[in-house]
Amino acid sequence: MMFALFMVLVLMVTGFIWLLDIAVLRKRRAPNAKDPMLVEYSKSFFPVILVVFLIRSFIAEPFKIPSGSMMPTLLAGDFILVNKFTYGLRVPILNNTFIEVGHPKRGDVFVFHYPPEPSIDYIKRVVGVPGDKIVYQDKQLYINGQKMDMTYLDDYQYETTGFNQVHAKRYSEQLGDVKHDVLIEENSFSKEGGVEVPPGYYFAMGDNRDNSKDSRYWGFVPERNLVGRAFFIWWNFEDFKRIGSSVH
Repeated sequence: MMFALFMVLVLMVTGFIWLLDIAVLRKRRAPNAKDPMLVEYSKSFFPVILVVFLIRSFIAEPFKIPSGSMMPTLLAGDFILVNKFTYGLRVPILNNTFIEVGHPKRGDVFVFHYPPEPSIDYIKRVVGVPGDKIVYQDKQLYINGQKMDMTYLDDYQYETTGFNQVHAKRYSEQLGDVKHDVLIEENSFSKEGGVEVPPGYYFAMGDNRDNSKDSRYWGFVPERNLVGRAFFIWWNFEDFKRIGSSVH
């Protein structure tokens, strides 16, 4: 959000200088005089910044995964692309929808402005849509009274900050039409409970179920906070094999 605001300010400044030159300053210079440096930079940067701004605002925006809350689907250090029009075209910064396109579906991996602090972007998986009754109990997810199928795949080990080794089990979970992997630590604490998702809100959870601060802790994601749907890993400095992978 802060970067979008910065780009808007740069666009306004460079665009104003360019227009001021066309309307006033150019007429006061000698016919063959060179453009002042500030005018030259504004004329060069404005079109480039405008194109980047339009792409980031309405087509796709890059994000870096900062933590392991979405493991094993997304790893810390993954650079991803987020589709900005899947959930409707939105006014930059204000984030108000001006063209309806679609809404988050159960199973989507989506980016949103963190409700307690909207200047921060979070990424989680859509578990509950408006009207759903969500229960998480004994490491098992229930939606509208139906138990979500989970199949054990293998043991999974990863390293956290401080070189701590975490031992988990990897399961394949069927969430609506989406099959994805989740991590479960059988002997760790996991917040449990049941809620009903109100209209205009979504219930989000991380795939690393025991190491994710999500809707179980801070509540629902409002429609106005949506940013877009993650769909592509375009870079990872530590694992080149992840480059080009789709997000599902």
